[in-house]
Amino acid sequence: MFNVEMYQGKKEKNYELVQKQLLALIEDETNRIANLSNAAALLNLFLDEINWVGFYLYEEGQLILGPFQGLPACVRIPMGKGVCGTSAATETTSRVEDVHQFPGHIACDAASRSEIVIPLMKDGKLLGVLDIDSPITDRFDEMDQQGLEKFAEILSNHL
Repeated sequence: MFNVEMYQGKKEKNYELVQKQLLALIEDETNRIANLSNAAALLNLFLDEINWVGFYLYEEGQLILGPFQGLPACVRIPMGKGVCGTSAATETTSRVEDVHQFPGHIACDAASRSEIVIPLMKDGKLLGVLDIDSPITDRFDEMDQQGLEKFAEILSNHL
């Protein structure tokens, strides 16, 4: 059974806690959709000031919507298009302070102002991306990026 923990104190310690919670949720489960679903729900509880969190999975040369929390979203994203497609194509994290300034941004939720996208990689292969949107401009900082990249690494190792 999962108990909700209050994330208080230093951001770095909170990320360590949510990473441990993720590992506890997924370590004995082999189903990819179950693990991605629980990871999205966990981040939705953990992160404040966000309006969408979820995954796009790399299939057939494109990103296809996976488990998420938030409003209905774009189903397919071409590689290299928008923040998700750019992050997937370059296999690097994209942290965007203002999505309206990002050339080719794909707006699924008009309320979104900033976004972070982290590629999910395993054995050098792209599995998909973790996508998080916020209605706050410049919501994600370096500490968020580091914590979320570690979260994505833990998750990817169990997919």
